Amino acid sequence: MKRTYVDAGVLIAAARGAEPISARAMAILVDPDREFVSSIFVKLEVLPKPIYLQRQIEVEFYEAFFAAVTVWADSIEEIAAAAYQEACNLGLAALDALHLAAAHTVGATEFVTTERLDKPIHRAKSIGVISIHATESV
Repeated sequence: MKRTYVDAGVLIAAARGAEPISARAMAILVDPDREFVSSIFVKLEVLPKPIYLQRQIEVEFYEAFFAAVTVWADSIEEIAAAAYQEACNLGLAALDALHLAAAHTVGATEFVTTERLDKPIHRAKSIGVISIHATESV
């Protein structure tokens, strides 16, 4: 079983289902060979806006995903310290660094993202980064 951390872009693409990338995102989320791990950072990216805008179907989609998460990255101090180091070493944006550090702290074996292959997040060596960007292969 692959321990998988998905970023917010994957969940958003799957929930909205209107773009070519949506099918790739759903294929990841329904794969029975994956165990999903996550963090509050993903929740903060995907849930507040649809809750505020009362997009209930989208909220329910995200909540169903989070209910299926088997391990939560919750050591905020450890994650923040590792994220800072990753950001400095790889030139990452803050949230990308937090996601990678969170994934690493819970033993994720892969990090699935919608980021293109030329983005700094693909420089990470601590975890396998997989892009489902529509123009790239998984």
